[in-house]
Amino acid sequence: MRILITGGAGCLGSNLMEHFIPQGHEIFVIDNFATGKREVVPEIPGLTVMEGSVADAVFVNDCFAAFSPEIVIHSAASYKDPDDWIEDSQTNVIGSANVAMASRAHKVKRLINFQTALCYGDPSQLPIPVSHPTAPFTSYGITKTAGEAFMRLSGVPTLSLRIANVTGPRLAIGPIPTFYKRLKAGQSCFCSDTARDFLDMSDFLSFMDLAIKEDAPTGTFNIASGEAHSIKEIFDLVAEYLELGSIDVPVVPPSADDVPVVSLDPSETYSAFGWRAQVVFAETIRRQLSWYDQYGISDVFSHLKAPSIK
Repeated sequence: MRILITGGAGCLGSNLMEHFIPQGHEIFVIDNFATGKREVVPEIPGLTVMEGSVADAVFVNDCFAAFSPEIVIHSAASYKDPDDWIEDSQTNVIGSANVAMASRAHKVKRLINFQTALCYGDPSQLPIPVSHPTAPFTSYGITKTAGEAFMRLSGVPTLSLRIANVTGPRLAIGPIPTFYKRLKAGQSCFCSDTARDFLDMSDFLSFMDLAIKEDAPTGTFNIASGEAHSIKEIFDLVAEYLELGSIDVPVVPPSADDVPVVSLDPSETYSAFGWRAQVVFAETIRRQLSWYDQYGISDVFSHLKAPSIK
């Protein structure tokens, strides 16, 4: 199939590109390289890469016209500065609207949108069902939720995925790369008193094989393990992996823009797709750390403000 991936040089997009090309799919990547890396989208058969922003409607439409995609995977997102509301709005809202309109205009068969689990805000129940009201309160969450609405407004058959913290090659956001990089350098760390749902890349890719099928369900689904694990658990696993022994690390309250616990209920996803996560939490973390051993870490981003430590 002809698959267009926005944000194709980012973590999720580049892993999808590497996963789909050997299957014989033709891939077209759009990326402005604000956070994605140019070297992960090399010149290889079956891959076309165009540099530009999804916020540029003319650019987006030209890409669609040139490639005529059957499937669009909207992975592009702005998240690296929690105070840059304008950039988040340009990419996550205007960009999503541009992709949605281009998908409609060029008669795309299936539109797959990646949404953040932070769309639910501070949830009233755990694990969070996909029917839970959206109540985002950060720039990233607010703009991604608006973008998701434009996807549904397009009239194109749309699958919107509310995704847990996916780990895998080139992960450059969150506590795992932060702890690994700082502990390797002998630097101090702290843990926020929060818990998150982690999903191994292999499980995510196995779901995406189902998601691109022509007869796959549409609608909104949680893609997650269904379990919440504390940031302190991650710290301890990283310290153990690096053979540093037991380390006394400060555990601080969540910052004002953080959510104490995010655990997504994937039961409706299992009912509709027959999919559930297979890789257990500790193995998920160890696989990520092993990848860092081999390839290292460059940038580490966060969509959250750092909490104050007294």
